[in-house]
Amino acid sequence: KFRVCAYCVCLPLASCGLVKDPVQRRCLSGADAVHALRPFYLAVHPDFFAQYPKEREVNENSLKRLNGYLDNLQRPGPASAQPVTLTFYMRDTQDLVAQAGPGTLGSGFRTVSFTLQTKDVLSTVTDILKSCSLPVEHMSGLKSSRETSGRAPEAAEPFYRPIKWDKSYYSFTGFRDPEEDLQRARRAEPTLSSWLRDNEAEAARRHRSSLPRREELSRLQKELSLSFGLADIRWQRGWSLAHRCCQLQSLSRLAQQSPEALVHLQGHTLVFADQSGMNASGHVMLGTVDVHHQWTKLFQQLSVYRRLQQQSDWLKERIGLLLGGVQVLHLERFGPAQPILEHLGDLSLFHKSLISHPRHLHPRSLRGLAALLDSSHSHPSLHDAGHFIIPPSFGPPKLQLFLQRHAHEARERTQRQNLLQAEEEAVRTLCVQGLSLTSLSKDPSIASSQMILCCQRLAEQPRPHMRGLHICVSRFFSVMQDGELCIPWDWEP
Repeated sequence: KFRVCAYCVCLPLASCGLVKDPVQRRCLSGADAVHALRPFYLAVHPDFFAQYPKEREVNENSLKRLNGYLDNLQRPGPASAQPVTLTFYMRDTQDLVAQAGPGTLGSGFRTVSFTLQTKDVLSTVTDILKSCSLPVEHMSGLKSSRETSGRAPEAAEPFYRPIKWDKSYYSFTGFRDPEEDLQRARRAEPTLSSWLRDNEAEAARRHRSSLPRREELSRLQKELSLSFGLADIRWQRGWSLAHRCCQLQSLSRLAQQSPEALVHLQGHTLVFADQSGMNASGHVMLGTVDVHHQWTKLFQQLSVYRRLQQQSDWLKERIGLLLGGVQVLHLERFGPAQPILEHLGDLSLFHKSLISHPRHLHPRSLRGLAALLDSSHSHPSLHDAGHFIIPPSFGPPKLQLFLQRHAHEARERTQRQNLLQAEEEAVRTLCVQGLSLTSLSKDPSIASSQMILCCQRLAEQPRPHMRGLHICVSRFFSVMQDGELCIPWDWEP
């Protein structure tokens, strides 16, 4: 026998018995939900994406939002969970290859996106498995914990926790240990000098071949921005230059065919994303897989979206006044963007909760501080950058006490973060000028402190191989399709 985490090993669930009562079938306990979702967790858990930081970041964010959705469904009273759209990168393990389909990527994983709008845990779990083309046969044998044990259910278990498997599990099953793979990859990583010598020529060749696309991309951005008064054009993901050019060319063709449709975009920031709509920041999102008809329909509905944004801004202002003058923010994060309707629902829920309880905060006691709402959290917390993270469903009395206790620390962290950002910008500029780089950027997962350390080390040891290159500070070595070089922030000399 060997001992492993019950969260990870797919044990047979048929012994749970058949659920005869259709009402009881819909009351799925937290433990049963975790068991039922094991095939899903095995395919998307971030620990398996150690060498793919962007994909890992997407899965981490989506799992947190899924955890919040399931947690809301298990709260007593009527279900209050709002519809949520999630995107995951799924591993194609031996059990999944046959069902991978045409969406499989060359790196051994594929993307799936689905929208959850069910009102009970059982239907939600079933929809997740079906959306990911995973088996659902074992669902027919599930019972609620109330039925099997005959006692009141305990507090809901967390749906997301780190995997820690016993080593004997890998020996018995033949699966690869992700920790050993990560350590082996780190040992095999080359030094920065040797890697630049080996890849400089290839990076330069790819960069030269990408110059026409770069010029075309710049021309289209300027042309569309000036013609329709766009504030900015952005991309939600790190798509290649070729993909970005194709997206702008498609929008340019629509502008030539129906110029009146794009008039409504004036003053907006345009974001090419996974789905069409408006995000919580008020930016217009164009789904990259949508056709011109869907884009045109979105443009015609922008007046409705603007009213939703105005309601959102009003609620943020009211919430800030109720919480001692704190500024309610929405930070762009890597991964699926939060739609404006979902964000408005969180704001409305939180505002109703605040006005139904007495206030104990001075109107200006938290002025200068920031907070953001995140339904994936169950308790308030203080981010390293100095802003508060508040779950919309958290009780106002305890929340006000938390804010009062951590206000001083929040100000210190905010000040420290501002100093770090200023220092990061200064060393980045020094590094670009000293090494004669064409550009120097960083992956969203790289913190300011890590970027500062990396740039300082690069500036202290100039390398002629880097002259004229596009460098992106990340967590791994790679030559991108457009000639950009990715280097780990903690590179070896």
